[in-house]
Amino acid sequence: MKVKQQPDDFRVEELTRIAPGDRGPFAFYRLEKRGWTTPDALAAIRRRWEIAPQRVGYGGLKDRHAATTQYLTIHHGPRRGLKHHAVTLTYLGQVAAPYSSCDILANRFRITLRDLSADAAQRAAAEALLVAHDGVPNYFDDQRFGSVGDGRDFVAKQMVLGQYEAALKLALTVPYEFDRGEEKRIKATLLECWGRWGECKDRLPRSHARSLVDYLVHHPTDFRGALARLRPELQGMYLSAYQSDLWNRILAERLVESGPAERLRPIRLRVGESPVPVRLDERQRDELFALAIPLPAARSPFDEDAPWANAARRVLTSEGLAWEQLKIRGMRKPFFTRGERAALVIPQEMTATAGPDERHPGQARLDLSFDLPRGSYATMVVKRVLIEGPAWQADAGP
Repeated sequence: MKVKQQPDDFRVEELTRIAPGDRGPFAFYRLEKRGWTTPDALAAIRRRWEIAPQRVGYGGLKDRHAATTQYLTIHHGPRRGLKHHAVTLTYLGQVAAPYSSCDILANRFRITLRDLSADAAQRAAAEALLVAHDGVPNYFDDQRFGSVGDGRDFVAKQMVLGQYEAALKLALTVPYEFDRGEEKRIKATLLECWGRWGECKDRLPRSHARSLVDYLVHHPTDFRGALARLRPELQGMYLSAYQSDLWNRILAERLVESGPAERLRPIRLRVGESPVPVRLDERQRDELFALAIPLPAARSPFDEDAPWANAARRVLTSEGLAWEQLKIRGMRKPFFTRGERAALVIPQEMTATAGPDERHPGQARLDLSFDLPRGSYATMVVKRVLIEGPAWQADAGP
């Protein structure tokens, strides 16, 4: 089976509540891109128009390996469009406030799965009808865990535990799948001469890592200070990855509690397997649909009587932590996000059509179409409609 074989096989369009007019200090645009991350596309736009980052407002990050449409604002931005390689920016009018995630109604997905057997495509199409009724667990999917190395070590966990040197070493030396050549060389150099900061500085090219090493040359044991100098987007990425993993594990524990085991199947996430309920009865579906679990953070109240509370205690105990410890001591920033997340998400406007795959003679394709609330992952829907295999085993949990 092949996903995202070409950009048009994975299309996502932001659905927004904004209706621009001809007044307001913020220029409103539609951004269409292929093969670009959202940050890279925005950086290219800012360079072309010499726009400071704080003037740009946008709602979410869209996949690099997809054809995507989203919206953004620029404070006092040009009233014209822009074309840059596979990035197209179209001016739509003026609005009174900057664009944000709150302005997203939903995301609309059009996904083509290729190189399936005819039986697998038909079976997945039938599963899609069940997904339209039962929904899927609202797990954070693999995109959230790009900062996690193969050892499944979380930088933010070490920060919470006060192990600042361990956290910094993970952040600066652990290789990731999409590291480029220079990034790999920088990490290898740091790993080789860790602690010999003068030597590290001399061997490193000009980079963010070198600036942190320069700080350690003058403050050789202040690892917390060095962490505080990490770029803000990296700090946020590390905390969100760990918080998302904890949230996923709490939901997984709650699903196992809810049972029965024969209605659970394993689904593969980058950081391990998690259970997914299949063929729910109305009571189970309604209970899960009504359940919202807070994002684990000391800043969020812990409800001792909530249906997720026992699951949260078990997960955090396995980490050697308590809910109130989920903060970075001695640092004003970064901090774990507050809020809550629905346990179950039900795709809207779901359709599934199986047919011949023109790119793979003799094989079948499956075309999926559905809407999801912002923050939910279409890849979870794909994994669910393709689910196979034996029932979930309790001792195989995350």
